[in-house]
Amino acid sequence: MEEVIIVGAGPCGLSAALELQKRGVDPLIIEKHCVAHSIYLYPTYMQFFSTPELLEIGGLPFNTPHEKPYRNEALHYYRNAALRSGVRIQSYHTVDRITRADSGHFELQITDRFGKSSTAGARHVIVATGYFDHPNLLGIPGEDLSKVSHYYREAHPYSGTRVAIIGGSNSAIDAAMDLLRAGADVTVVYRKQDYSPSIKPWVRPLFESMVNKGRIRMLFNSQVIRIDEASVTVRSEGQEQEIANDFVLALTGFRPDRGLLTEAGAQLNDEHAPVHDELTMETTVENLYIAGVAASGSNANEVFIETGRLHGVRIADHIISRARA
Repeated sequence: MEEVIIVGAGPCGLSAALELQKRGVDPLIIEKHCVAHSIYLYPTYMQFFSTPELLEIGGLPFNTPHEKPYRNEALHYYRNAALRSGVRIQSYHTVDRITRADSGHFELQITDRFGKSSTAGARHVIVATGYFDHPNLLGIPGEDLSKVSHYYREAHPYSGTRVAIIGGSNSAIDAAMDLLRAGADVTVVYRKQDYSPSIKPWVRPLFESMVNKGRIRMLFNSQVIRIDEASVTVRSEGQEQEIANDFVLALTGFRPDRGLLTEAGAQLNDEHAPVHDELTMETTVENLYIAGVAASGSNANEVFIETGRLHGVRIADHIISRARA
């Protein structure tokens, strides 16, 4: 029987583990993929909006010569945090279900990458799962074509091709600039009437300049309504146009999966966020906690590493204070 099992080895799950270690608890992390898998899925050359200090966990310094670190630096940092702390991580194991036993502890049903099933018990469970497994689908004809991706890694494969990017967030803008440098013909299709206010301030002027010079086609108030093998159909203010196209990057965001929490009995609010105590991160199920993106509502961008990393402190403090009571 484990004292604490943490589901998810992202920055927020690791943060909770390190905080528990400081308080004398040896948690077990069960991770579906690899450590910091969500960051691994970020674009290869992505630069964070945050300073390294705001990404630190467990009091471990994030050393970098850059004012804002890059993806590969973050992977190095979180990987080393896990290795040097000695926290126990069971990678490539999926927690399929969390149930409350009659004795009050939790039973977790687990499947490894070869399909073998097992169970584990814990007195406390922290759900710190991310959201990259569940992209927001468009629900339009052709979305299942092989030319469509909800993930963007790097520009090289798209050199010399016609790429339509759906979305207007930082990920869409960064991808557009990256693709332009690699020699792609880029069209950005955005449903709103103006640029997103969340675009990185040092990127937006460069992007607008490329749009004004005609090097990137920017379509506001627009939606892709159909994807075909050699084109996309876009509706702009009631008018439809067919645009020649080779690839589509549907960068429309992701959503957390609530299945583990709701099956365990946790309640959701009207925003589809788990009901929880902000001071302790405990859900409506006693000893079942959430950390990181798992605490967000329908908009996964409500919680970032900068804030989610602090959830572990609240959880660890609450678990220890309850044990001493």
